[in-house]
Amino acid sequence: MHRFVLTDAQWVKMAPLCLGKSTDPGRTGGDNRLFLEAVLWIARTGSPWRDLPPTFGNWNTVFKRYRDWVRAGVFRRIFEAVSDDPDMEFAMVDATIVKVHRHAQGAKGGPKIRRSANRRAVGPPKSSR
Repeated sequence: MHRFVLTDAQWVKMAPLCLGKSTDPGRTGGDNRLFLEAVLWIARTGSPWRDLPPTFGNWNTVFKRYRDWVRAGVFRRIFEAVSDDPDMEFAMVDATIVKVHRHAQGAKGGPKIRRSANRRAVGPPKSSR
């Protein structure tokens, strides 16, 4: 049994906005909830489409369907439908997981500018030419 991310309350808001329902004209899509779970899996893991687990179906079919939904603006409508009641239960910022480059931490480093011992060897300033 696969663990899903969407709650039943979230799915009730999203289901009418999905393409491929039996009431829609044209072809009927597969399980829309499973498809959305596949898209959320890709978003959560950052994995390429080819690494999609087989429990979600063929990766290429899921990708093509994702591309069609993006073009049709389905994800924008879903976002607008569910963003009215944000779930802040898991919203947390923890500095222990934020990586900062050493230069941003105030570390000393970088190339040093060394002045020449002989001032005449340097030549005239380039800005006066």
